[in-house]
Amino acid sequence: MANTILTAGVRQNLLSLQQTTAEQGVIQNRLATGKRVNSAIDNPVNFFTSLGLNDRAGELRGLLDGISNGVQTITAASQGIDSITKLVQSLQSTIKQAQADAAANRPSKSGAADVLATAAEVTATGGKSRKDIALDKRIGEAGAAAAATATDTGHLIDTTTNNNLALTVSAGATTYTVDLSATSTVRDLVNSINSSGIATATVDDQGRLSVTGLGSSTLRVGLGAGTSAANARTNASSATNQNVAIGLLVADGDAAGAGIVASGGNSTVRSNLIKQFNDLSTQIDQLARDAGYNGKNLLNGDRLSIIFNEKTGTNQSKLDIQGENLTAANLGVLTAVSGTALTGQFNIQDDVSLNSVADTLTSALTSLRSISSTLGSNLSVVQTRQDFTKNLVNTLTTGADNLVLADSNEEGAKLLALNTRQQLSQTALSLASQADQGVLRLFG
Repeated sequence: MANTILTAGVRQNLLSLQQTTAEQGVIQNRLATGKRVNSAIDNPVNFFTSLGLNDRAGELRGLLDGISNGVQTITAASQGIDSITKLVQSLQSTIKQAQADAAANRPSKSGAADVLATAAEVTATGGKSRKDIALDKRIGEAGAAAAATATDTGHLIDTTTNNNLALTVSAGATTYTVDLSATSTVRDLVNSINSSGIATATVDDQGRLSVTGLGSSTLRVGLGAGTSAANARTNASSATNQNVAIGLLVADGDAAGAGIVASGGNSTVRSNLIKQFNDLSTQIDQLARDAGYNGKNLLNGDRLSIIFNEKTGTNQSKLDIQGENLTAANLGVLTAVSGTALTGQFNIQDDVSLNSVADTLTSALTSLRSISSTLGSNLSVVQTRQDFTKNLVNTLTTGADNLVLADSNEEGAKLLALNTRQQLSQTALSLASQADQGVLRLFG
């Protein structure tokens, strides 16, 4: 079969049309896929580089879910801390209510009427008030006790031999001791008690001496007389050898030398606050147990690990957060009771215990703020890494796209140009064919 011979013009135009059609196919494929590099054949460097960038972006994108869970876990724990802080503040309010109702718990003791000053002494002193008679009386002097007269203030005990006096005031673990002279007055005694910081003393208009503790602990007041100051202090602090003849003891029917002993009472208000306090403490434990997220609870001692990159081993970037085992007991919060307190309990009727619990709650708030600060710092780190990872994923994806994606505007313009070229090539081919046909007419 003979080969068909084409003229040079026709062959050139056909070749141009074939090239144009091939380029159109390439551009149409780019527009259809959106990529200018669809396989390693198109551009092996760009193809594999883009593939690697996309793979890394995909791995980091997968880690974002774990980072997001970490953020929520820390947030849940932080919210738990905020709520527990409010509960501790409520506990503080309960303790303040208990402290405010202190009067019912103050140990107090008063002498009977006509003990330090009698009606006869009022007459003998020319109408001087019982209160002033009582306050002006000397505690001791040589000779038997003497009533007040117009010329003498009188005295209460015989200090011929035991001419040294000492006062002891004690409550709980606190003791106050002061030496008095043999001629000290009841006024001096009252002022000394008031200076102790443990109790207050007054003499009322009827001449009665009253002593009231400033705390709820059992109050002991002793006035001792002795041949020496040391002996007087011993007698003052001894429960069985106090030489007090001020009237309180006689009036109360106590044996000579028993001293003043007064116990605090029980406040109904404080008793009613026990359940409130203990219920709040229980809520701390329950709230801490409920502050978990997705099986992790940083307030229940769990450990949270958040991975930030796709690498392994020593090249792996992560944050480990060790949670706190947060309970009322671990915060130092004791159980409230009324009366004798066992281990882990405190007596709500006792002022010293209330002060100790108040200090403990203040320390608990400090601990909670510290934990909250740590969680906040960790949350800031995780959120920063989360934002960084999102931006890095976007950077990697954009970089990968820049290597393989096609510019639709550019490719569209190219396709339009190729269509124009194709039309021109077709016109040129037609003209070349017509020229060949003109040659044939010469032989017609």
